Amino acid sequence: MDLRGEHDTSTGLMTLQINQLIGKRSPSSAMKSAMGWLTEESQPAVRYLAMRDLLGTRGDDLHQAHRAIPSRGWVKDILRSRLPGGYWVDGENLYRPKYHSTNWMLLILSDLGVTRELPWLAESAEMWRDRFARPDGGFDTGDSKTSELCLTGNTARALVKFGYADDRLVRRAFEWLVRNQKPNGGWHCWGRNGVIDGWEGMSAFAVYPRQKWTRSMKAAVDRGCEFYLERGLLRQGARYDPWYRLHFPYHYYYDILVGLEFITELGRGDDRRAENALALLKKKRRRDGRWLMDAVHPDYLNAGKLPKWFPKYKDRLKPFSLEAAGEPSKMITLRALRVLKRMGEPVPA
Repeated sequence: MDLRGEHDTSTGLMTLQINQLIGKRSPSSAMKSAMGWLTEESQPAVRYLAMRDLLGTRGDDLHQAHRAIPSRGWVKDILRSRLPGGYWVDGENLYRPKYHSTNWMLLILSDLGVTRELPWLAESAEMWRDRFARPDGGFDTGDSKTSELCLTGNTARALVKFGYADDRLVRRAFEWLVRNQKPNGGWHCWGRNGVIDGWEGMSAFAVYPRQKWTRSMKAAVDRGCEFYLERGLLRQGARYDPWYRLHFPYHYYYDILVGLEFITELGRGDDRRAENALALLKKKRRRDGRWLMDAVHPDYLNAGKLPKWFPKYKDRLKPFSLEAAGEPSKMITLRALRVLKRMGEPVPA
């Protein structure tokens, strides 16, 4: 399996021909076809997540599926590149190079269902947590004394998904997010007002157990939901094309599926102001029930063409992808079906 992390940057990412839509199928048969694809044993991480989140599998069957995650596929390949000491690429700098170093690998692993039940994960996750923890309560890279939104939201979200919801440093990070919410209800690394791109705090709260929320946390989430819903999840000034390109891994970049995921997880997906974004997501579904990955990175053009600014940063940015742009994506399909299930769309077994 090709992790697609190495590309010839002189020619850009390979442009891949989009597969032709296959045959006419009823919505039910297309959904069944997509579910069979997601539960193939070749990618046990996707299989586990589909069983847990779409099919509602529980008990021994789900536990066995979780234990199989590192046995093959993407997680096995990511684990193969992990170095002694629990880091990737560079033990001194856990953040660079983007997007192959420890920070980025752990974010991806958290979205692939890996938890600290897998013994090797705890070593890496706790090193990352401890090195990124800042005195003011949030997280940032080791060369900063203060916390930063993207790092705090992403790190808190991943640590909760890894199984660290009760951790003291994780709790402090959520308190930091409340204190640093902007007056308009959003978040932003700079400036007075929040922006749609500052989504990481919302996604972190979406996975944080509700029984751990304080009144101030609930109020912050309510303000955040209003911030996004007032903007229909995608309206902020002129149309911004990258927000319409579905991508994975997230890194710290927004698209409409990212917004729909946290809004539906937070129980606000039935708000009429989310209808346009939901319609756009449905429009992207193919006749076979699958979704394409529009871009490896939303700033890349469709099907993976590199933007004009990339050569300036090619020594600091190394594109990383599990799947090919312009082709059907298991991760995009899984995430889209999660959203639709929360909205009441049935998922055939």
